[in-house]
Parts: sequence; structure tokens; C-alpha cells
Amino acid sequence: MRVSLICLMSSLLFISNALAIKVCGDIKQGEIIVVHDGNKTFLKALRRDEPSPFKIGKLSFGVEKTVWDTQSIKGVEQKKVMPSKEDEAEILREQKGVQEALKKNTNKKSDWKKGFIMPLDGQISGQFGNQRIFNGVKKNPHTGTDIAAPLNTPVKAPADGVVVLAAKDYFFSGNMVILDHGDGLKTIYAHLNDISVQEGDSVFKGDVLGLVGQTGRATGPHLHWGAVLWGARFRPQSLLDINQKECRSY
Repeated sequence: MRVSLICLMSSLLFISNALAIKVCGDIKQGEIIVVHDGNKTFLKALRRDEPSPFKIGKLSFGVEKTVWDTQSIKGVEQKKVMPSKEDEAEILREQKGVQEALKKNTNKKSDWKKGFIMPLDGQISGQFGNQRIFNGVKKNPHTGTDIAAPLNTPVKAPADGVVVLAAKDYFFSGNMVILDHGDGLKTIYAHLNDISVQEGDSVFKGDVLGLVGQTGRATGPHLHWGAVLWGARFRPQSLLDINQKECRSY
């Protein structure tokens, strides 16, 4: 009887552990988290203004709020701040190209699981989520992280992926590359001076995507580095510890 009871308790403990959901990362605005649910592992992103509660399956979590800074940028070309009707076609071309690229699921592998590095060394000149004011005009919050570096500094792929966009001369973004890392995760590289890859290319961590520039709406040479999961934009630096985030079981 005692042996049977021990076996039953062990079985119940095994079932309980098997059903547990493990959540890795901070439930905080602008962050990405990793969820382990049985045999499934997937990502969830919290938007800049993600409200509470945040649901993962049947679980609900309170969302930690982030205090976002305001960044005033002067000396921007005025047509990039207040576009004319003549610029509408180019703006639409950019919007359509980016939207279509973000919807593509070209990469069938979970390359993100191999981890991320910074795409280049430089000074952080603009944080994700900052409220942007260009030439005194309030614009949308910043959707990525700006990294200032000398002109023509190589920009490297921070992780393995597939190129789903390699476009030139966008009105706001200039020369732009988007990578697909699998499972709905994309990363964005804008204002490049030159592009070294083509759409459909498979790239590996450390491969050169292009060179730092100041194309599009930019006042100096820098990289705009963005990250998107299934349409939800989040702080790209949150990818850097994708395999080292603190985990909790529920």
C-alpha cells in the first residue's frame, strides 16, 4: 500500500510539473518574454503602452509600467517633419513595403533560440519608447533604439535569420533591411548608407548587413535598430539576454 501511495504521489507530481507554465523575463512594457508550456516554447512581446492584465494562455499578469523619456531633436530636414502632398506616394511605398515584410514568415526555423548580439558598437542616441519631438513638432514615440557610430561602420546581423526586406531610399527610413528570425520575430535596420544583402538571403550571426549611414530622416550617422513580434514592437535590447532571463513557474 505504501509503495502504491508513493507511486501515486510521484505520478501526480510529474503531471503537475508537466502542466506547469514557465515564464522567463519581465512582464513589463516594452519587453519580450519566453514562455515554456509543456513541449512548446514561444515568445510574447509587451508593447510600449501594454495595458494590464497581460494574458498568457489562461493566466493573467499585471504589467509593470515603464516611464518613457521625451527626446527633442532639432535640425531635421523640414520636409521629413511636415511632408508635402508630393511626398505621399513615397511614404505609402515605404509603409506598404515594411508592412508586407513584417507579415512574411519566410524563416521556418526558430533561429532566435541561438541568441543575439548587438548589431554594432556605438553610443545609444535614442531609446525605444521615447516621445519624439522633431523641430518642435510632436511626433509618434520612437519604435526602436538608435546607435550612433561613424559613417560606414559595418552593421552586423545580431542573430541568424532570413532577409525579408532590403529596400533603398525610403522617405523616413532611408536604406533599410528587415530580418526574419522565425516564430514571428523580425528585426529592423534603418538609415543605412549601403546594403550588403538581398531579399531571400540567409544570414548568420555576425554577417554584415550594410553600413551605418544617415539616409532618410536622420541628423547624423546612426543605426535605427527595431524589433517586432507578430506586429508588436518592443525594446530590441530585450533580445540580448533571450536565453538568460529569469524564469518563474506557474
